[in-house]
Amino acid sequence: MTIRQLSPHLINQIAAGEVIERPASVVKELVENSIDAGASSIEVVSADGGLSLLRVIDNGQGMGEGDLSLCVERHATSKLEDEGLFSIHTLGFRGEALPSIGSIAKLTIQTRETNGDGFELSVDGGVKTELRPSALNYGTIIEVRDLFYATPARLKFQKSSRAETSAIADVVKRLSLAHPDIGFRLTCDGKQRLNLAQVAIGDEAGELQRIGKIFGQEFVKDALFLDATREDVHLRGFIGLPTLHRANNLMQYFFVNGRPIRDKQILGAIRAAYSDFLPSNRHPYLSLFLTLPPDKVDVNVHPAKAEVRFQDGAFIRGLLIGSIRQAIDEAGHRASSKGGADTLSAFQSENVQSSFSSHGTTSQAYSPSAQHETLSGHNINPTDSGAYFGEEGYSPHVHANFSDEQSTSLRTDGHDQWQSELDGVNVPSGEMLSHDEVLDPKIITKPLGAARAQFFENFIVAQTADGMILVDAHAAHERVVYEKLKKRVVEGQVPSQGLLIPEVIEMDDHLRDGLLAHSEALQQFGLYLEGFGPRAVAVQEVPALLIKGNIQALVRDLADEISELDATTELKSRLDYVCATMACHGSVRTGRRLLPEEMNALLREMEATPRSGQCNHGRPTYVELKLKDIERLFGR
Repeated sequence: MTIRQLSPHLINQIAAGEVIERPASVVKELVENSIDAGASSIEVVSADGGLSLLRVIDNGQGMGEGDLSLCVERHATSKLEDEGLFSIHTLGFRGEALPSIGSIAKLTIQTRETNGDGFELSVDGGVKTELRPSALNYGTIIEVRDLFYATPARLKFQKSSRAETSAIADVVKRLSLAHPDIGFRLTCDGKQRLNLAQVAIGDEAGELQRIGKIFGQEFVKDALFLDATREDVHLRGFIGLPTLHRANNLMQYFFVNGRPIRDKQILGAIRAAYSDFLPSNRHPYLSLFLTLPPDKVDVNVHPAKAEVRFQDGAFIRGLLIGSIRQAIDEAGHRASSKGGADTLSAFQSENVQSSFSSHGTTSQAYSPSAQHETLSGHNINPTDSGAYFGEEGYSPHVHANFSDEQSTSLRTDGHDQWQSELDGVNVPSGEMLSHDEVLDPKIITKPLGAARAQFFENFIVAQTADGMILVDAHAAHERVVYEKLKKRVVEGQVPSQGLLIPEVIEMDDHLRDGLLAHSEALQQFGLYLEGFGPRAVAVQEVPALLIKGNIQALVRDLADEISELDATTELKSRLDYVCATMACHGSVRTGRRLLPEEMNALLREMEATPRSGQCNHGRPTYVELKLKDIERLFGR
């Protein structure tokens, strides 16, 4: 077979296949050119998903007559100094985007320098026209029509107009987040999709508001600011609380020297940073900027420059993980505000009405002026002892924080009459009783307030200075125990407690053998066990924190998890995983009634424990309702 050199037109089409994957690729290249030109305002217009029309308008420095003629030639660029391939200070440098676009579409460029004349140039399917004068303000307008018309095979593989429009919007969003000091507008098929004003450099509040227009206002409420520097590497931006997460990573925006990146090693570091808080199938929100010397990062490892290679990848990974975890730690017990909003929405009048209707009682909303309420055909006097009614057939076992004397008086005064009215009615046995106890103002002003009651034998009601807190006692205690265990394991100070009678646990041979193979590693967690016959182990000591836990269930779960480890995996490399398993079994179990002292002690522990606002699975451990929101539910 004879070797021949390809024609310039075919070379450009091949380059277009590498650089121009879809309309969004064109938008990325053109907008990056506008940014590099120093534009402070960029407008993007598309039609039919960008296949019919793409237009990018900027107020950058523009080009002169000579630059305009040369910019559509292959390997022509103003962004790369001689021998500067590994010291890139701009977003683009390959010099292939414009000739590649011109080879597969109808390309028109209008441009004017600040103090020069305007010129226009067209390229149609790789054929360049002569320059001609053009009247316009300074800056550049680039218009691309009939994308891929010269390469029909590529055109057949484009997605729907809606999908391509979404991809264009995502590109513009990423670039707008990367450069908050530039105003962006996006119009698709005649409808404005985005309109972002400029934000001054360093304006933290302004940057967060811009992110909120893309991520949603819930992120603004639950965002944590991050600012960390190590040596000559700077990491800055916003991350979401672990309780704010979603099923995919589309709300993770990461930038390296102002360049939007979708990089596997970066995504892996983010997953590791949140591994203590989220299951593997949930993803946090974040927008982070990494700035480092250009010679310490290679941005030319991918044709579309979507991936990078760091000179010291381990250093960058450590900076990411450490900085994210520190920001979450500094947030303390803070949880997502979304929990409170969801709770309030559950109490909206339409939900309350439908709940009454579904129980065959009444479809009329509660009226403060009503003298009696009807439940299953029986009149209940609201002035009697404060009774709590759950769903039919449910036993919530509600416990209030009151003295024995108060309890006696409340249960005797008018109790017989109250009980007689309920005879024959299927109501729950639990009751919430009011009391006149004066709360210590020092406790009320604590972030999580003072415990007032426990209901459904798991949830704690606490009163704060300006609202109330609902706490999932099991989830909260699980996080507290987990953090204590992990800290003590790292310090090598996990106190264990011997059992008077060893706990003998039977299991399959392979599970038993796996446990015994890792028995030495388990000792650093305070768990001491040994073989007890061919199909059992005997537990001699357990971590003191877990002495009241279910030892049988704990050991069986650990055996199952160890059996799934690779033969080369050391158990101590799964420290967090083992601690999480132990914490789950050592935490307050759902169904256990807590004393007032125990409830308040748990609240204080939460306040002192980092990350206690979410459990080990990314769910909130508490929700907060402000008094003004509660009053609004009752029309106050």
